[in-house]
Amino acid sequence: MTASIRIHVAILVCDTPIQPVLDKYGDYYAMFQALLRQGFKDLEISKSQKIMVEFSEHRMVDNSQFLDLENVDAVLLTGSKHDAWADNQWIRDLTSNVREAVLTHKKPVVGICFGHQILARALGARVGRNEAGWEVSVEKLTLTEAGKELFGKDTLASEEIPE
Repeated sequence: MTASIRIHVAILVCDTPIQPVLDKYGDYYAMFQALLRQGFKDLEISKSQKIMVEFSEHRMVDNSQFLDLENVDAVLLTGSKHDAWADNQWIRDLTSNVREAVLTHKKPVVGICFGHQILARALGARVGRNEAGWEVSVEKLTLTEAGKELFGKDTLASEEIPE
């Protein structure tokens, strides 16, 4: 008999992709559902467990209403064209609610681009404009001493990262 696991992932939609991306892949909710469904399907194969995943969509822009964390197992924050360090009310509310999700409710939270900056801000990190400009691709990483010891090299690029 195969064990079954139920997981509810709340996707906090923080923007709409640009039109060519929207036309090709759908909105952020559709994109992340597809990616996560495939990831959970791959886990089923490796773990021999049936994973029943459900998603809920929560649009965050100009919305101070946050989700009910009692029925959520994990939270994903999408990217956005907005600045994570801005003083807009919805961004302040989102940051506060993400802090509560992590620290009070102990929920796992994943942030993508803007989302990871909100997560960092919620946990007390300083976020702000990159003086080198907007990064839209994978950047080569210069490793710390611990990273150099772990990977046995000075830098790491995406094509070198083991799966």
